[in-house]
Amino acid sequence: MSSFDFHQLARDIKRWGRELGFQQVGITDVELSEQEQKLKQWLAKGYHGEMLWLGEHGNKRSRPTELVPGTARVISVRMDYLPGDTAQIKVLKDADKAYVSRYALGRDYHKLIRKRLAALAKQIEAVLPEEFKPKGERQMRPFVDSAPVMERPLADKAGLGWTGKHTLILNDSAGSWFFLGELFTYLPLPIDKSEQPNRCGECTACLKVCPTDAFPEPYTLDARRCISYLTIELKGAIPEEFREPIGNRVFGCDDCQAICPWNKYAKPTCETDFLPRHGLDNSDLLTLFKWSEAEFLKNTEGSAIRRVGYERWLRNLAIGLGNAPSRPDIIDALQQRLGQHGELVDEHIEWALAQQAHPNRRRKRKIKHREANTR
Repeated sequence: MSSFDFHQLARDIKRWGRELGFQQVGITDVELSEQEQKLKQWLAKGYHGEMLWLGEHGNKRSRPTELVPGTARVISVRMDYLPGDTAQIKVLKDADKAYVSRYALGRDYHKLIRKRLAALAKQIEAVLPEEFKPKGERQMRPFVDSAPVMERPLADKAGLGWTGKHTLILNDSAGSWFFLGELFTYLPLPIDKSEQPNRCGECTACLKVCPTDAFPEPYTLDARRCISYLTIELKGAIPEEFREPIGNRVFGCDDCQAICPWNKYAKPTCETDFLPRHGLDNSDLLTLFKWSEAEFLKNTEGSAIRRVGYERWLRNLAIGLGNAPSRPDIIDALQQRLGQHGELVDEHIEWALAQQAHPNRRRKRKIKHREANTR
């Protein structure tokens, strides 16, 4: 029998994780049968919309051992991403501004966190006796929203927080403004038992604030109605019923996080890569709409925004301009774009022009936020 101390290794892993910039590290097993059933029920209702990949890969998403054979534990980590002061509510209330989800203001987080997890894996391997070194099916693999992994249920089990009514992970000392990552390992590490109790209580602020009513019930998201899905994942036309409620949100939506009382404990990120670039935290809709495709590609290099592509970027901005106060320069910019970028963009430009022509017909929108509950 080996006398190797896995309890000490677990303590070292958490220390190394903090040194690598993770705010918290937890260790859990791979039992996700309950979450697997919930996922199947969610998929059966069609709540995933066009995100067909959520139903692919068989049971690999809920059974880590099928994704990476030999996996015995998952090391779950979180990293804060909220910039210190991005005038979030001020931008949302200014209909001439473009609101970009806070996670996408800086560089794409995937590579940064994956590299840190790979570095953590190397540190672990360096202290292992030969009999426990990676070999054959014994692997340590990092994941950051890049494979069929149930990252939020795993983070919940690992004690990084609890699943809030908005389906995101909440932490009682850090709110929810953080990224998650996982390191799958074959090592028999001790499991953390410090799961945080659900502290949402009777609060339903996140459900009520949603501009498009995307929560049919607590702890359930109908992605087809979610602004993040509509502006990022949806490849076609955005249904008209959602265009006015989208307001000036051109890439993602943070409303359910911004109103959450637990986010008063959120801490600003220390990662310079996550800080806003190119003024995207306070840009005018019209300025962004006038970007050429070359400017879009240049200014979104290394950014999560790049994945929507130029046409969908214009689609989203056209909706924002349609919801903006009626102005001749906006109408002129919209008209100049007509016929240049295909039917998808034209459809949304024509809608925006109709909105600009008849501003008094618009349903009055309200930013359903309480500034006291936001940072």
